[in-house]
Amino acid sequence: MFSRIAVASGLALMAGLSPAHADIAIGLGTATTGAVAALGQQTVYGAQLAIKDINAKGGVLGQQLVLKVGDDACDPRQAVAVANRFVTDKVVAVDGHLCSGSAIPASEVYHEEGVIMVTPTATNPTLTDRGYDNVFRVCGRDDQQGVVSGRFLADKFKGKNIAVIDDKQSYGKGLADVVAKTLEEAGVKVAYRTSVNAGEKDFSALISNLKDKAVDAVFYGGYHPELGLIVRQSREMGLKAQYVAGDGLNNPEYWSITGPAGEGTLFTDSAAALSNPAARALVDKFKEAGLPDPGNFAFYSYAAVQVIAEGLKKAGAADGKKLSTALHGGTFDTVVGEIQFDKKGDVTKPQYVLYEWKDGKYGTMQ
Repeated sequence: MFSRIAVASGLALMAGLSPAHADIAIGLGTATTGAVAALGQQTVYGAQLAIKDINAKGGVLGQQLVLKVGDDACDPRQAVAVANRFVTDKVVAVDGHLCSGSAIPASEVYHEEGVIMVTPTATNPTLTDRGYDNVFRVCGRDDQQGVVSGRFLADKFKGKNIAVIDDKQSYGKGLADVVAKTLEEAGVKVAYRTSVNAGEKDFSALISNLKDKAVDAVFYGGYHPELGLIVRQSREMGLKAQYVAGDGLNNPEYWSITGPAGEGTLFTDSAAALSNPAARALVDKFKEAGLPDPGNFAFYSYAAVQVIAEGLKKAGAADGKKLSTALHGGTFDTVVGEIQFDKKGDVTKPQYVLYEWKDGKYGTMQ
């Protein structure tokens, strides 16, 4: 049930649980195809394992949970289609969506239909700034993690040339804009600000411009496929600039693209879930399920399901309005630590740290 084939073909499928005994439907909006499918696969593993563990302990409100996986490929239009299908399937809540560009339009459907949405990974501030009482996230926001990167660059590269690049998508551009603003507030002028297109392969013109600007450091707002190519091609063209990115780089596929050229790349992400004993206890289960090296995306997806399940227990019914009230008023013990939500649906105590890629793995920056 945890095979890669099952994950890749998970469009609106049940997660291997018996429907005869599973009568509270939970949706998972993620990307099991497309450029960031590797990240989406982590969220599938996390949600599947959470559902399995909860059901093994008796389920919720005397009922079993069933997971329906919808593949939006991080495409806004496809995300709306997934959201509408979840409404038709009468899901009470959704773990997702993975990407901000998908989460924002999908949330409009959920808001209209009274479906609760708890995203494990979508960080664009717009998602919760609209004040929808059915929208929550267990991760932080771009205007929090972008400040971490911006302050780091302002401090370590003071007086140097810094470039800020994004991929024009909601997540990447939103994060890059925060970094640029943070640099400006610190009195650092951005030497070069530009965008690329998601899916590009040849970045030689971009790198030539970075070399012409004598850039010492680059912040990239976007995901690992494009930055992996940018970094590898930069080293091939002799550009030795420091690259910094956001949590879209938390993926082993990054190193498979860059090889040794990725050495020293930095990125921000929430504090490692594995710092929590409850998360460490799940590592063997993830390995047994086929995920040998679980990352934050898997653990935060697991936590989103935990929050939904505990919220349902507090609500006393599989009802969207009652669940919303329970989530806004509750404290939830999860594999990533204790979670409480503010009025917007954001976590009250987000934590972002810098990670560094070394020898094919990443760890907290020393």
